[in-house]
Amino acid sequence: MTTFFFIRHGKTDFSDANTKIYQNQGFNMLTLSDEGIRQITETAGAPELQNAELIVTSPFGRALHSAAILSQILQLDIKVETDLHEWLANIKTYEFLSDEDAEKNYKEFNICHGIYPENADCVWESAEHMKQRVYAVLEKYMQYQAVIIVCHGTLMQYVLDIPHPDNGEIATLVL
Repeated sequence: MTTFFFIRHGKTDFSDANTKIYQNQGFNMLTLSDEGIRQITETAGAPELQNAELIVTSPFGRALHSAAILSQILQLDIKVETDLHEWLANIKTYEFLSDEDAEKNYKEFNICHGIYPENADCVWESAEHMKQRVYAVLEKYMQYQAVIIVCHGTLMQYVLDIPHPDNGEIATLVL
């Protein structure tokens, strides 16, 4: 059995959002704010994390930054898994949508509880698709006793069937 400690990344620093390299897909390179750094530093002190053997993280900047802080404090290696990325507003073409279109899709996703309405042509990622890609990642790490997964709130909410977590919050899954 493996215990997976899912941790939502710390609060993101949006001060450079939509500027310089942080436009379109570059938006996902944003890192943590000072508050986010504090949140993850506090999370690293959680007793349940002290026996973890590895950190596996989303490739997005806010998750990587969180994983780096955890790695430094807990003295653990980091592996990056691209399929731990956040929910996708456009799974059909992977194009970066405008804020308005992404928000519209996110609202529809939540209203539908992540399930495509019958006969609808949705472009957003379903909860089931998200769960499948995350479980495929977890399968790679079943040889460990305890693994930290640094990822995103919507992913945790729908994959773990929990309320949307706060930044730095830990949720456990045992497989």
